[in-house]
Parts: sequence; C-alpha cells; structure tokens
Amino acid sequence: MKSLSITGLILLAVSALLFYLTTDFAVEQIKISHIMGIMAGVGIGLIIGGMVGYVSKGSAIKAEQKKKEFKQLQKEKEELEKQAADIAKRQAELEAQNKNPQI
Repeated sequence: MKSLSITGLILLAVSALLFYLTTDFAVEQIKISHIMGIMAGVGIGLIIGGMVGYVSKGSAIKAEQKKKEFKQLQKEKEELEKQAADIAKRQAELEAQNKNPQI
C-alpha cells in the first residue's frame, strides 16, 4: 500500500506539471479535455484502488482464518494430551491394583 501511495503522488506531480505546461494554471485556458482527463484519472484511480483494497482485504481475511484454525488445532492438541495423560494415569492405577490385590 505504501508503494502504491508513492506511485500515486508521483503521477499526481507529473499531471500537475503537464497541466502547468499546457495552461500556465490560467482558468481561461482550461478546456473540456482537461476536465475529461481529470475525470478519467479519478476513475482509473478508483478502479485500481478498489482492486488493491479487495486483494488486501481478501489476503487479510485468509490470514486471520489460518490463525483461528491454528489456535483451534492447538486447543484440540492440548485436550488430546490431557486425555492421553488421564488414560495413562488410569492404566497405571489399574496395573498397580492388579499387582497388589487386596483380599
């Protein structure tokens, strides 16, 4: 996004320079072609900005979804480890009872 902003500022400076060279910033010399150029520039900028925003938001959503899935997998792993520890503990208790039967 930063490089896109810098590119936009450079293009804006170039357009201001071209406008100055063709009209000397005199209001009387502004023609319909200048207005059409301004409107076309704004339209192209909005289209490009919309595409870049759409792509940026899409990648941000995908990254967030991956983070959520990773956290969910970590929680499931911890739960499985706890269950495995409980099962191992119960088996050890059962083996201890089987070795030392109290009658």
